[in-house]
Amino acid sequence: MADTTTTIPAATTPRANTTNASGAVTGKTVIDDTVVSKVAGIAAREVNGVHSLGTGAARAIGAIRDAIGQRDFGQGVKVEVGEKQVAADIVIVAEYPVALQQVADGVRSAVSRALEQIVGMEVAEVNVTVQDVFIPGDDDDNEDKKESRVE
Repeated sequence: MADTTTTIPAATTPRANTTNASGAVTGKTVIDDTVVSKVAGIAAREVNGVHSLGTGAARAIGAIRDAIGQRDFGQGVKVEVGEKQVAADIVIVAEYPVALQQVADGVRSAVSRALEQIVGMEVAEVNVTVQDVFIPGDDDDNEDKKESRVE
């Protein structure tokens, strides 16, 4: 989990909290690893050329979760969170015919920016694995062309 110490202006918090000499409330903020994974997953999905995240099995389970309204935004994202730094491994499916290096660089940049801005931690590295390429219409055509083996 990510531990960060923050100072919050006293005007925005209840009076029951303790204050330091400058009049600001101090305390410890803990950000769970799943939250960091979700932030990274949302940022990666917003990159042009990313079709989906995760391996084949994860995408199959994700499709079931989507159908029942329980989307997993951290799917395909693994994070390692230290005290001050975070590292992320992201598995993507790219859309055809995008330049794969450009998509990977875009994911790396978007995830890094989101983790620094939203989570407030330094990003050590973002590793991107292109697991598959999605070809639009490929899945739909196969279902239509199947002929029945029985009458």
